[in-house]
Amino acid sequence: MALSPLEQVNIDDDDEDIFEPLCLPGGMDSERTPLTGPGNKPYLVADTFTVEDAVEAIGFGRFQIKLSILTGLSWMADAMEMMILSILSPQLLCEWQLSSWQEAFITTIVFVGMMVSSSMWGNICDRYGRRLGLFFAAVWILYFGILSAFSPTYIWIVLLRGIVGFGIGGVPQSVTLYAEFLPRKQRAQCVVFLEIFWAIGTCIEVVLALVVMPTLGWRWLLIFSAIPCLIFAISCKWLPESARYHVACGESEKAQNTLKKIALENNSPMPLGKLVLPENTEKRGQFKDLFTPQLRLTTVLLWFIWFANAFSYYGIVLMTTELFQAEDSGDANFCSANQKDHALFKCYAGCKYLNRKDYTDLLWTTVAEFPGLLVTMLIIEWLGRKRTMALEFVVFSFFTFLLLTCGGRTWLTIFIFIGRAFISGAFQAAYVYTPEIYPTTTRALGLGTCSGVARLGALLTPFVAQVMLKSSIYLTVSVYGTICLLAAVACLLLPIETKGRSMQETGQTTQPQPR
Repeated sequence: MALSPLEQVNIDDDDEDIFEPLCLPGGMDSERTPLTGPGNKPYLVADTFTVEDAVEAIGFGRFQIKLSILTGLSWMADAMEMMILSILSPQLLCEWQLSSWQEAFITTIVFVGMMVSSSMWGNICDRYGRRLGLFFAAVWILYFGILSAFSPTYIWIVLLRGIVGFGIGGVPQSVTLYAEFLPRKQRAQCVVFLEIFWAIGTCIEVVLALVVMPTLGWRWLLIFSAIPCLIFAISCKWLPESARYHVACGESEKAQNTLKKIALENNSPMPLGKLVLPENTEKRGQFKDLFTPQLRLTTVLLWFIWFANAFSYYGIVLMTTELFQAEDSGDANFCSANQKDHALFKCYAGCKYLNRKDYTDLLWTTVAEFPGLLVTMLIIEWLGRKRTMALEFVVFSFFTFLLLTCGGRTWLTIFIFIGRAFISGAFQAAYVYTPEIYPTTTRALGLGTCSGVARLGALLTPFVAQVMLKSSIYLTVSVYGTICLLAAVACLLLPIETKGRSMQETGQTTQPQPR
């Protein structure tokens, strides 16, 4: 008789072929002892299974913990390379007597490189593998990051940091690889958990600057900041290739071997049977697939959401050092209200090197990443991805507008702390939603294009946070607050909530699955 799906059979635990597809005789007694694997956990036998079925059956365990650390290293390296921008620019402004536009361009050129390369790295990871793309991105950042420390002139620092930005554009693909190995139940919290490595990286960078800048200078800071990239490049040896990528390539044997190793490492069962391959496995990483009828609106809305995230996140980071510099020079919160309209705000910061107090307060605002992470982890499965992002955009906008109250250094630090916590949470929630909404065949490209558009926002924000701020804090804050309110609306307009939804292998959409 024909076997029913998920019928269980008996086999010894030490059978060498325990993971191989199993053909059973028709007269098998269904009441016999179940098939068991490591830990005496039953194996599920069906005619076919998908990677999603295998990932869900294997569950969360030692393998995912190891993968969290490996991909987290890339996140930490990215954070340090980005955080250094808010320290390097003010330093060179004074040391090389730059204009405010030249100062802003040091930051902008990094984001130009990221914007140009993000889609390219996504295409590489969809066509040639996530692991290979991440390795080359890490080596690229390491080499040119160290080389930029030897820049003799302004032109050279701009050129080399722009090339570093080109490599940084590939780092977000670590989220693609990471998410593809996570069970549905733990996916959101785990992707948000990567934020802790970003937060650690930013804090390490500030502490490193506090120690290195007064003694060795910015060149050594650039060299030390590249060390995490070296560690990650070496650790790529232990980074697995995505089983979903192998399936998308039609390489079922490689995918199944990867899943077997994960099951053994987690001491968990996996389904037996034939691993199903999606149709059209050759069509991967095609830009037009981002604009199919099912994804067109989602792609456009996500681009704006990512733009707002990067524009606002890096804006608050850059404004922090600018406002602290102004505070120390005696001009911060030089919010002079015109007696007639009470609406004229002016904030000016001259050339001043960052001191120990500036670094300490910068560290405090950087620590805001941790509560932002905690809040997002707590509410993302309760409210869902869309409403979590919308709420965090609104809260950021509210506390950004409170900067106009000009309440002194303490209140300035508090408002920046809370605002940064929620915008970092919104950014990480977008990293959860985006890999979930795109199918495996275009997932890396979808994340890459979103990251590229985000860098457009990031490359524009220095001219607001560092140039416009010196003319009008009122206008600057209004820009950030308004864009985030619009982004909150965009989040609510997203057509699909991915909470409880399986990751799709092809462009066919499915309804969210019950939890």
